[in-house]
Amino acid sequence: MADIAFKDLKAKLLSNPEARKVYDDLAPEYAVARAVIKARKARGLTQAELAERMNTSQSFIARIENARSRPTIKTLYRVAAATGTRVKLDLVST
Repeated sequence: MADIAFKDLKAKLLSNPEARKVYDDLAPEYAVARAVIKARKARGLTQAELAERMNTSQSFIARIENARSRPTIKTLYRVAAATGTRVKLDLVST
């Protein structure tokens, strides 16, 4: 079986319009996940430590970081408070 580079596989999969739509529709969730991971790691926190600071569970943090949960704006403010960051939102033209 030939090895295929991730970028080549991704390009092949995203050439399918249906797959591309699903990928694009999930982009906001993954952007939030990356932002939470970045803020947590910048403070040197584990998921469990962030959860403790937010008075929630480690599994809740994991769901956010795996883009399996859509956190509310209130939750994002709690993440910001626990990581010494601030929330910045943009609405852009489509």
